[in-house]
Amino acid sequence: MIVTVTLNPSLDRAIDVDRLARGDVIRATSAHLDPGGKGVNVSRALLANGVPSRAVLPCGGDEGLQLIRLLETEGVDVRAVRIAGRTRSNITLAEPDGTVTKINEPGPALSTAEFEAITEQVLAAADAADWVVACGSMPPGLTVTAFGQLCRRLVAAGVRLAVDTSGPALRAAAEAGAALVKPNREELAEVVGCTLASLGDVVEAAQQLRGWGAGAVLASLGADGAVLVDVTGVVTGESPVARPRSAVGAGDALLAGFLAAGASGAAGLAEGLAWGSAAVSLPGSRMPGPADLLRHNVRIHPQPDQVRPLLAQG
Repeated sequence: MIVTVTLNPSLDRAIDVDRLARGDVIRATSAHLDPGGKGVNVSRALLANGVPSRAVLPCGGDEGLQLIRLLETEGVDVRAVRIAGRTRSNITLAEPDGTVTKINEPGPALSTAEFEAITEQVLAAADAADWVVACGSMPPGLTVTAFGQLCRRLVAAGVRLAVDTSGPALRAAAEAGAALVKPNREELAEVVGCTLASLGDVVEAAQQLRGWGAGAVLASLGADGAVLVDVTGVVTGESPVARPRSAVGAGDALLAGFLAAGASGAAGLAEGLAWGSAAVSLPGSRMPGPADLLRHNVRIHPQPDQVRPLLAQG
């Protein structure tokens, strides 16, 4: 069982357009409405591939109720905490060449009592969990100190904690001793305060997070693939996508596949890359199932060339 916690979930509406032109009236070619938020996507990807998962999240207003209905339709075991605010809605505009424009609402603030209720739900669910995965942006008003305390409580309880967030919250998770952190390239560069121009730069930055206390770092690099840095060393890999459709949720699928495959080594990275690249080939924020995975496209490099420049943002 893998428990996910999403502190700022959303309804994600993905709209396909032929061309995005500012100021024009644009007719959509198709539209999809999915439950959203990084932790939510991790649970959806796991369940789509037969891995048990439970999702803990706040929900508020009609949007929150719709989010819960969508998750339950997909078979997600939801532990929702009702809040006074309204669950946010996000919009993704996708063009045929794979260009994606996102408009994300900030989301509702959580009161101290609401955050404590979510924390108690997470700690209760963690008793039966192999991993607890805390993902996504922080809701308005939630302090880094409060998030760090949640991470420390989970680690102190003996829980294997994985965290996918950004900025000071990412550093707080590493310093709390999270077993795994999963930044993308921009998030990793931001948290260490350095430009990452080569694979060696990424590895050095990942080692800095490990020096702060993180057990392992799984960094997603977009079209450059991903790199895993842990106590055993460095492994990299990539999985090219012939026809990218939407990168929304690809990092979440990568994390889900990595956890599902044991969360270690080349085998875990390869499975994560297969799930992540499959998500890129699907519309909106759909999560891949077994039929979508093209494991034969994955290339793993146990002894990577760390001087290789990074060509793509991701």
